[in-house]
Amino acid sequence: MKFKVDVECTPEEARQFIGLPDVAPMQEAMMQQMQKQMMDNVKGLDPETMMKTWMTPSIQGWSDMQKTFWAQMGLTSPGASPGEEGEAPKKAKT
Repeated sequence: MKFKVDVECTPEEARQFIGLPDVAPMQEAMMQQMQKQMMDNVKGLDPETMMKTWMTPSIQGWSDMQKTFWAQMGLTSPGASPGEEGEAPKKAKT
């Protein structure tokens, strides 16, 4: 003997009938948190902030690279700016 039963119900009603927990409040809280995080991240995407973030380290990096280059060429010591050291010693007046 076979029985066929068709039940019309919403997913929420089926979860309640089976005894599964209601996860809607948790999903809503998580969605609000994700929305807040996304909005905070979008604020950092304005052109001025992006340029400050990207350019400051790279400009400093070029300066450091130039100092390292001059130091390796024997013109200055590491950390000194060009022209501080490496110039020909001046003769003392006699």
